[in-house]
Amino acid sequence: MIERELRRQGGTLIAGVDEVGRGSLAGPVVACAVIMPPDERAIGGVDDSKQLTAAQRIRLAVRIREHALSIGIGAASVREIDRINIYHATVLAMRRALGRLTLPPDHVLVDGKQIRTLPVTHTAVVGGDGRCFSIACASIIAKVTRDRLMHSLGKRHPGYLWERNVGYGTPAHWSALESQGSCRHHRHFFISSRQLTLDFEVAGVSCEEAADAMLDDAIGIPDTDHSHTVRSSQFAVQSTAPPA
Repeated sequence: MIERELRRQGGTLIAGVDEVGRGSLAGPVVACAVIMPPDERAIGGVDDSKQLTAAQRIRLAVRIREHALSIGIGAASVREIDRINIYHATVLAMRRALGRLTLPPDHVLVDGKQIRTLPVTHTAVVGGDGRCFSIACASIIAKVTRDRLMHSLGKRHPGYLWERNVGYGTPAHWSALESQGSCRHHRHFFISSRQLTLDFEVAGVSCEEAADAMLDDAIGIPDTDHSHTVRSSQFAVQSTAPPA
């Protein structure tokens, strides 16, 4: 277990970080950071949120919240996604999630590849939401949080079926965009890019920061950059120098 190996190296408080909503046509990208107790046994059923049903995620989210030492949730709004692109918006959401932790982690585990601009010491784990307990916990909380937000927005903007597709580009969602156009919670850049390969016009509008109603402003994080990447099955950690 990656967390166990890091604790042997001297890191007691390990934060797992994951995001959800990168590929959606609408709504914010949401990230979560979770610190579980060092001696906590894995909660049965915790896995990559994409492998769980909605009911399983909701049930497990309750248990994770009961046991976690600290949970931070951050988001980047539709307007921010359109302005700085989805990659940088995802990093921004992660920074905000880490900034909302009430305990400073000794080390951070991030699902996916290295994030050189993430200003904390971290280990990037490809497939981490299926390999690391803390990342899987973060994946579940992020997914449940964003789904609830999209269901709420769906009630205010009926027709796009967000209560089913949570903003992703299903055929029904694209059909609704073709027939009724976009709303302020749609990502203009995503829709415009898809529009280049389709023969229908989708009206782009200025998007508001939907996530701001639920989340506070970002909390500042120091600017020093450090990153590590898992490079073997034994979880050896390779340090990567920060960019010049």
